[in-house]
Amino acid sequence: MSDTPNKNKSLFADETIDGQIATLNLGPTHPATHGIFQNVLTVDGEKILGSVQTVGYIHRAFEKLAERRPYNQITPITDRLNYCSSPINNMGWEMTMEKLIGVEVPKRVDYMRVIIMELARIADHLVCNSVIGVDTGALTGFTYMFQEREKIYELYEEVCGARLTTNIGRIGGFERDFSPTFHTKLQKFLKEFPKRFQEFDDLLLRNRIFMDRTIGAGAISAERAMDYGFTGPNLRAAGVDYDVRAMNPYSSYQDFDFILPVGTQGDTYDRFCVRQEEIRQSLKIIEQAYKNLPEGSYFSPDVPEFYLPSKADVYTKMEALIYHFKIIMGETPVPVGEVYHAVEGGNGELGFHLISDGGRTPYRLQFRRPCFIYYQAYPEMITGQTISDAVLTLSSLNVIAGELDA
Repeated sequence: MSDTPNKNKSLFADETIDGQIATLNLGPTHPATHGIFQNVLTVDGEKILGSVQTVGYIHRAFEKLAERRPYNQITPITDRLNYCSSPINNMGWEMTMEKLIGVEVPKRVDYMRVIIMELARIADHLVCNSVIGVDTGALTGFTYMFQEREKIYELYEEVCGARLTTNIGRIGGFERDFSPTFHTKLQKFLKEFPKRFQEFDDLLLRNRIFMDRTIGAGAISAERAMDYGFTGPNLRAAGVDYDVRAMNPYSSYQDFDFILPVGTQGDTYDRFCVRQEEIRQSLKIIEQAYKNLPEGSYFSPDVPEFYLPSKADVYTKMEALIYHFKIIMGETPVPVGEVYHAVEGGNGELGFHLISDGGRTPYRLQFRRPCFIYYQAYPEMITGQTISDAVLTLSSLNVIAGELDA
């Protein structure tokens, strides 16, 4: 192409290298775009003059699927949003329903949820930061940290029997209490993980090649990040200390002592550093929650109409059989109302806007997906950068296709 279309002039940088402008498709393909989405780049040599992103390749209509399902069957749908930290999605939805029906769960449930959600946050950040390492040419840290993520998945298995898409927990609590094996594995993880994580940190944090590749790549100011609606690590890397856990505490997060790491430049290096420190803070929260884990029930006794009874009771007690049937068939009365509940997901504020008309399924359910919001800024962040910077910037934003295209 000889020139840039006039209608897109504002999207493009003014300076060129040699004036030989070309159009390049970045994606949709692994490993460059880490998912099924496309970026149409206008380039001059290696320099990106402008970009237009295309989304929707993996769109599965999660919101519309949820509006056709009984409330207790929506949890598995949330798994497929950010599948790197599924339990946070699951529990965010369960808390949304608890807000609608007016149920307060026992303190033990809060602490159990915190432990699982912070393990999920660690797993999510490990994937993001180890992939940033891969995109700078450092594969070792990626394989090394996946061994640690495997141990978190083993903890999931002990709670719910699943690993990646967990469908973990229930409206009102958990299906079962933490098993003795879970306690053993968690204690081992808390003892061994910090040393191995420090080795990963030492591999990259002050590595000259890594720093040269990441410092200044894909930077965004705090003002622009807020204009776009950034939340989570990507906003905190730009210098804004907003975190749902601290600003609007849920699940007893107000009981725990932790800090919010923030950056200054909002570039790939800052996003890496913020996630590294958040992993340490998550470990700190887990240790506090586990040490002070309250006694009591692992589910709320106030919601028998939403909480599936045990199989032993279903087989022997008429009342349990009736509840089981009503819950599975979606025949449980739900109050009319409108609620919004947000949790701090792996990528930022994950919100659920639920409207109930009293029917067996939601009248409207909308997910606030962090990926969908901050991916809008991607063209601005890579304009004037190189193609390799574009790949690196996309990794550091941690764009998860399932969450982006829900």
